[in-house]
Amino acid sequence: MELYKHNDKCYIIRRRISHANFTNKEGQLDADKIKAWRDYLPFVDHVLRTKTHYLFVETIQDAEIIENDTEEVVG
Repeated sequence: MELYKHNDKCYIIRRRISHANFTNKEGQLDADKIKAWRDYLPFVDHVLRTKTHYLFVETIQDAEIIENDTEEVVG
């Protein structure tokens, strides 16, 4: 499992795909193809771009502290 940190958020990289796979015959970006891959891949909820690849990632959620308001009864 590969982790990636971007703007103080951590992600699990689920798939890395070259930019070349998302350009049409005219060399233009096909954003619909990127969205289709994001929606197809399990656990992927975000796409990041590097100089050479798109990273299809799962966001690692911040931990949330839940306080327990019930009293513990010891018998």
